Amino acid sequence: MSAHPPGPDTRRAPVRRGLSRFTGPRPAREERCELCAAALPDPGHRHLVDTENRALACACDPCAQLLTGQGGDTGRFRTVPGRCLSDSAHGLDEAAWERLRIPVGVAFFFRNSALGRLVALYPSPAGATESELEAESWQSVLDATPLAGLLEPDVEALLLRRHEGGVECHLVPIDICYELVGRMRLRWQGFDGGAEARADLTAFFAQVRERARDIHGGRP
Repeated sequence: MSAHPPGPDTRRAPVRRGLSRFTGPRPAREERCELCAAALPDPGHRHLVDTENRALACACDPCAQLLTGQGGDTGRFRTVPGRCLSDSAHGLDEAAWERLRIPVGVAFFFRNSALGRLVALYPSPAGATESELEAESWQSVLDATPLAGLLEPDVEALLLRRHEGGVECHLVPIDICYELVGRMRLRWQGFDGGAEARADLTAFFAQVRERARDIHGGRP
């Protein structure tokens, strides 16, 4: 997550402390809660968004629940929720995707509370790259699905994927978007990502569809 738009010479959004767990080699040491230092299960522990440092922080369940109960949606640390929703009746078609001017087939959007606006990122060999969209393009995304209006600032994202069957549209926890960024960065080969990255992308979205509840009822 980037606190500031990238400058003219770089469009890669900074992957700061906390996000490196998804983009680099896994540490040999045991992961611990970054609030109380309790040992954490791996995988399966919760994440917090540090809104001041624009970073993800690992948390144990008691700390995550405590922050949520004490107004964790407005403080420095915000608990990443677990909900995952899909919109099978969204209005994003090929023409709408073309207006986004995103060079790959995947993008995610989240509301950055510090900037007071929506931010669009997509995975690339360099990590999470910010897309500089025009106001009309932003609005085309917001108008295409009610999921955009459900997004919790900083902690949830609108995840889109373009493929031969059309465009998928999901509301997901922000941490799995950065997990996807890390997986693509590790496996990306050549100009288009390569077969391994494409297979991993397909598997990732299969997991999202399995986890998600369609807002129109049932599974997507």
